[in-house]
Amino acid sequence: MAYAKRLICDSDQVLEQGKGFRFEIEVDGEVLSAFIIRYEGRPRGYVNRCAHVPVELDWQEGDFFDSSGQYLICSTHGAIYAPESGYCLGGPCGGKRLVPLKVVEEDNHIMLLDAPLIELF
Repeated sequence: MAYAKRLICDSDQVLEQGKGFRFEIEVDGEVLSAFIIRYEGRPRGYVNRCAHVPVELDWQEGDFFDSSGQYLICSTHGAIYAPESGYCLGGPCGGKRLVPLKVVEEDNHIMLLDAPLIELF
């Protein structure tokens, strides 16, 4: 199935295990914060909402990784997530996961595919 693509940012705006790129999406008329990070060479996109309580993860705009650069962390609750999958690895999120977004990288751009979300909250 082919999906429409929405340009989010240039590839060089999202460095490996560095600062993420924030943007907004609309789901059923609600505007939500979302972000893209790069991990293991690939861009990964998620809704910017902790799986424990619906608050944004970043402790400063675009800062999603913990101090080691290995995990995504919720600045409010300390929940830790695997950057490659969004699954909760520890903290109060109880084995839940971040809501993933389908993103692709083409011609030095990162794009969001207009695909249905796997699960929403």
